[in-house]
Amino acid sequence: MVNTPIEQSRLEQFSSLEFLARQVVEGFITGLHKSPFHGFSVEFAEHRLYNPGESIRSVDWKLYGRTDRLYTKRYEEETNLRCQVFIDNSSSMYYPVLTKPDIDHPNKITFAVYVAAALIYLFRKQRDAAGISVFSDTVELHTQTKSNPVHHRYLFAELEKLLIPGTPEDQRGTNVARTIHELAERIHKRSLVIIFSDMFDRSAQPEELFSALQHLKHNKHEVIVFHVVDKSKEIDFEFDNRPYKFIDIETGEQLRVHPSTLREKYVESLRRFKNELKLKCGQYHIDLVEADINAGFEQVLLPYLVKRSKLF
Repeated sequence: MVNTPIEQSRLEQFSSLEFLARQVVEGFITGLHKSPFHGFSVEFAEHRLYNPGESIRSVDWKLYGRTDRLYTKRYEEETNLRCQVFIDNSSSMYYPVLTKPDIDHPNKITFAVYVAAALIYLFRKQRDAAGISVFSDTVELHTQTKSNPVHHRYLFAELEKLLIPGTPEDQRGTNVARTIHELAERIHKRSLVIIFSDMFDRSAQPEELFSALQHLKHNKHEVIVFHVVDKSKEIDFEFDNRPYKFIDIETGEQLRVHPSTLREKYVESLRRFKNELKLKCGQYHIDLVEADINAGFEQVLLPYLVKRSKLF
C-alpha cells in the first residue's frame, strides 16, 4: 500500500498557531522557557580545538590533562524544553475505518499524527527538543529527544509511516498501562510528555492506567493527555435507529445489535470512565484535553496553548 506523506504545505498553516498563541496569551512560549526544564536539554556534540581569546568555560580540562592540548566542548543547539510525544498505534486508533483518511477526513490515528506533527513543528521553530514514542501492546518505537533539523526530519518520516491505513487483519491490541510504565523508565531526563490515545485498554483495570500516569508524574515529568475519540460515535453512541454489526477492530469479535438496546448503558459506562479519568488527572496535576477528531485541529490546539500558559 502506498504511504501517504504528510502534507507539508498544509502543516504550514500551523505555523500561525505560534503567532495566534502569542496574541491570545502574551509570552506563552517565553513562559514555557522559564519552566524548571531550563537548560536540561543541552547535549554534548563534539570537541574542537580551543581558539585563543575564547571563553574558557567550555574547555574540557580532563581531556587537557590527558592530551596536554586545549579542546572545548561544542553542544547541540541549546534548548529549553524536552518533549516526548507518545502515540497510541493500536488498531482501535484506526477507527473509523476509512479507505483514504486524510487531514480533512481523519480517523483517530491520522488526527493524532497531524496534531503531533503540528506540535513538533512549533517545537522546532522554538529550537526545543522533541522525540516520539509509538506503542500498541508493546513499544514499537522510542526515539531520543533532540532539537537539530536532521532529527526533526527523522521524526516526520516516522510519523508519515503511521498514516498508512490500517486493516482489520492487523488486530494490534492496546496495553496503555504497561507501555506507559515502560516508557516512563526509558525517559531519563525531565520532560514534557504528551500522550495521544483513545485510552481504550481492554487488558487493564482503570487503576492500572492511573498508576501508569502517576508513574510519569513521580518521575517529575509534566504530562498532558490528549484523549482522542470520535465523540459522536464512541462517546455519544449516535447511530441510526436500525440494526448494526459492530466489529472489535482489535480482536475481530462481532456483535449484531440494535443501538437503542444498549445506548443508555454504554453512554453511562463511558461517562463514569471519563469522569474518573478527569478526577485522577486532576489529582495528579495532569492536563487532560478531549480531542474529538471531528472538531478540527485548531479547536484542539488553541485551547491547549491557552491552558498551558496558565501553568507558568
